[in-house]
Amino acid sequence: MHIGLIGGIGPAATDFYYRGLIKRAAAMGRDLELTMVHADAPTLLAHLAGENIAAQVAIYERLTHRLQAAGAECVVVTSIGGHFCIDAFAEVSPLPVVDLTHAVSAALGKDGLTCVGVLGTNVVMASGMYGKLSPVDVLAPEGEALDKVHEAYVTLAQSGVLTKAQQSTFFSAGRAMMDRGAQAILLGGTDINGAFEKGDCGFPVVDCASIHIDEIARWI
Repeated sequence: MHIGLIGGIGPAATDFYYRGLIKRAAAMGRDLELTMVHADAPTLLAHLAGENIAAQVAIYERLTHRLQAAGAECVVVTSIGGHFCIDAFAEVSPLPVVDLTHAVSAALGKDGLTCVGVLGTNVVMASGMYGKLSPVDVLAPEGEALDKVHEAYVTLAQSGVLTKAQQSTFFSAGRAMMDRGAQAILLGGTDINGAFEKGDCGFPVVDCASIHIDEIARWI
């Protein structure tokens, strides 16, 4: 199976998916057939903030035609924030879309989780990951903590460089949601993963991007 990746949104997330797929293909004893195209992170973030679904879908569709011409047999958006328009994209995509939200929802059900918190963009958090994890209850950071997590995430996604202040913001928001009844915290922004690889946050996390990569590996 030839995998098509829409990357660039952001650079650290693209690297995370690429390395993860290389590792899983090697473990399976399979050659990795993969083609990657680049989408612009600031453009995506502007469309996300403005809820401009049509404009982002048009970008994905154009890039997917390029992947199809290169031989790809499915397409992956390497951004959780970039899934804000995934349903509309799936309707017009010339290739099957490997949807992260479906994979995460199935994983939560398998693990028996009924209440989780989420860290990511303000849209991901406020919408409970686009409302696609039902019947699981999804908590978001409260008050100014939501804006602080969003700002830390967006800055990290664009730069690819994690700061101590950003890590502290994520850890603090996660602990607060655990105190409100969350059983685990969803890493709802791929670039956030690095913050949780360095230092003990003190609570269980669900790595949504790794769940997505495992789903892509099944296509391989």
